[in-house]
Amino acid sequence: MMIRFAIVPLLLALNFSMCKKHETVSQNAQDGSSSPATAAATATPVVAGSPKVTKPVVDQTAQTIILCYHRLVDKVRYPGTEITPPAFEAQMKALKDRGITVISMQDLLAWKRGEKNIPPRCAVITFDDGWKSQYEVAWPILKKFGYPVTMFIYTEGVRGGSLGGGEAITWEQLGDMRDNGVDIQAHSATHQDLREGHNIMLASTGGKKTRTKLTGPQYEQWVRNEVVGCKELLEQRLGIKVNCFAVPFGSYNEHVKELARNAGYEAMFTVYGQPITFTSALDSLGRYAIEANKPKVFEDAVKMIGASTSGGAPVAEIGAKDLATQPADGETVRTALPLIKANLTGIGQIDPGTVQMRVSGLGVVPATYDQKTGTISYQVTQKLREKSCSVFVTAKSQGKKVEAHWTFGIEEGAGGPTKSPTPPPKK
Repeated sequence: MMIRFAIVPLLLALNFSMCKKHETVSQNAQDGSSSPATAAATATPVVAGSPKVTKPVVDQTAQTIILCYHRLVDKVRYPGTEITPPAFEAQMKALKDRGITVISMQDLLAWKRGEKNIPPRCAVITFDDGWKSQYEVAWPILKKFGYPVTMFIYTEGVRGGSLGGGEAITWEQLGDMRDNGVDIQAHSATHQDLREGHNIMLASTGGKKTRTKLTGPQYEQWVRNEVVGCKELLEQRLGIKVNCFAVPFGSYNEHVKELARNAGYEAMFTVYGQPITFTSALDSLGRYAIEANKPKVFEDAVKMIGASTSGGAPVAEIGAKDLATQPADGETVRTALPLIKANLTGIGQIDPGTVQMRVSGLGVVPATYDQKTGTISYQVTQKLREKSCSVFVTAKSQGKKVEAHWTFGIEEGAGGPTKSPTPPPKK
């Protein structure tokens, strides 16, 4: 009984306290003031009323080019993959003199995602393979101009790997570049044709190398290491995120693309130069391969991007599948002298005088445009020497520039030499 009488006053006191607290909250709500607890409780409406964060509206008419370099040497012995330091520096200066801004690869991808703008005329610089001259010679020149650069590395070619000799870059040098803002990306494990059934070189224990063809499960294991394993090794050794893959020789197919996508690559790159537009496919971004014996490639690339100006007419990119192309996009043909065709009727009314075709390795070709059928065609007369060929068709329709490009393969040994330009050993 005594306990019961003691509890009653306690309950009355608690009830009185709760009533006073309720009055205080009500009063605060009326006069606009609030206690810390009340402010926390009412914070949600403030957040909900905040302006929404939206992506910036990017300039979809901007264009860029991607330049691809390999090795810098004083005396050129392999002109397909080498260039002298003075020639390289002159090209870097030419970009500056012509008002072409050099941007980073990651800025390019952010633009493609619609997250940020890039200058209307710009370029991306890349180096392939991983030669020590890229660290010792090219990088100081790039720093002199303040240019960012992306390094595409094949991991067995780093010093200490099965293909990395004395001229190869080291993991320590790559770490130094990484620490100073250089973008490091993947270029396979052993730099070979990634398609099933093609001859590859396997290194066995003791350094012995054998040439063979892999199929089935053996091929799948090998190609997974080439595409996925190299990415994992770069990320583990350097503590970086790898989201770009440069395909060796530009030779790949849908299966390789699928492996790359599943591995987390955001973009894939070839060596078939083309201006990159906002709608260019991320799994086949073409780079201009700069070679000592083809100085015109750099000039052509700069002229193409130099013609683009801010506020110029937008470029509409047309999918190859809408043009009924011949050969079809991704098809492999058995001749190095193919007939190339595209039907442009789906584009609309075309200005006949503006229709133009470019073919990788040949440049602008004397194609024929038939107004009645809306078909542009060109019979190749000079044997195509690479394993893949990219075709670019441009025209004007109702004052707007339209552009389409596609890539087809050429069967090995078809009507002329098609051997991949294997890089010289890093002795």
